[in-house]
Amino acid sequence: MEFDFLKPLDNETLEFVKELSSQQLGSKIVFHTAEDFPDLNKVRIAIIGVLENRGDKNQLTPVDLVAIRKELFGLYPGNWDASIADLGDILAGNSCEDTYFAVKKVVASLIKKKIIPIVIGGSQDLTYALYRAYDDLEQMVNLVSIDNKFDFGKESDRISASSYLTKIIIDEPNNLFNYSNIGYQTYYNSQEEIDLIDKLFFEGYRLGEISNNISISEPVFRDADIVSIDMTVVKSSDSGNLNPFIPNGFNGKEICALSRYSGISDKVSLFGVFNHNNSKQESVLVAQIIWYFIEGFHYRSNEYPFGSKENYIKYIIPLEEELVFYKSNKTDRWWIEIPFISSSNNKLKKSTLLPCSYDEYLIACNQEIPERWWKAQRKNTI
Repeated sequence: MEFDFLKPLDNETLEFVKELSSQQLGSKIVFHTAEDFPDLNKVRIAIIGVLENRGDKNQLTPVDLVAIRKELFGLYPGNWDASIADLGDILAGNSCEDTYFAVKKVVASLIKKKIIPIVIGGSQDLTYALYRAYDDLEQMVNLVSIDNKFDFGKESDRISASSYLTKIIIDEPNNLFNYSNIGYQTYYNSQEEIDLIDKLFFEGYRLGEISNNISISEPVFRDADIVSIDMTVVKSSDSGNLNPFIPNGFNGKEICALSRYSGISDKVSLFGVFNHNNSKQESVLVAQIIWYFIEGFHYRSNEYPFGSKENYIKYIIPLEEELVFYKSNKTDRWWIEIPFISSSNNKLKKSTLLPCSYDEYLIACNQEIPERWWKAQRKNTI
């Protein structure tokens, strides 16, 4: 059985939880122990550790998640009602491929049960295994990576934390519909890689762009299935991670806000945090990132997939090609319609709705086509 890949929580963490007050988060979570496994029929969110970091050449010590769990369990929950379980850890296999297989099987089983996995790595090449978990779900996948690099590599490269995206793009079956990067820094990426993002009609948002107006990322998360965070996207002065030293990056408040956007998204079904450095300092931030994702989950409005259109106002903008927008009466959020185009290689089976912002509606009102709509339309026909 796939859950046999999971090792129960260590005794140190379980003893720590026993000392917590009944108000702290650790007292409200069910745990995989040597004697007991949680009843998954009662679980909405599942925490999983993956003790695999061989994909990151900078990590020389084994993955240790004890500090992260202690920090997380010692926090106080909000007004939460969803049941949370910690299912323990997936150990590193004989090879990285063995670990990927175990991660894929466990995550796929949880998603099929309508449980949202929160995966704590490990190196970010594990994102490849998370993506492969959707192979049996017969759906296109939208991946959002919060990272200062695009993580492209050569086709001949062995999969790693710095090259996994290439494997996602070229390996069959190809279920990737869209990739979005939040927070890339130009000097960490070659011009060829930046050009490739545009050529593939993917989306890249520079660090400064998001820091200046973090709300522009919300529609991107609203359309995501997987969100993967590389902790090196946070500047060292906020993360406490000095190896490698990151002088510029998101601050603690910004990365937690992005995590909350991920949780609020009705569509996000998988969340991962990778490339932390096992330090006590960074463990505090990782715990708070996870806390904010769970907080966001409890504020989901259940607007995706589209409910009754009676709850939305429809706006039609006459351009060369008619653009149709919808605005929710419930949350004031916006969507734009991507029409179905009949062709043999069409990736969409019907017209679909792309999350967008009010600003993109205003762009259309000024007789300009929003860039995200154009890219989605082009991806649909290549």
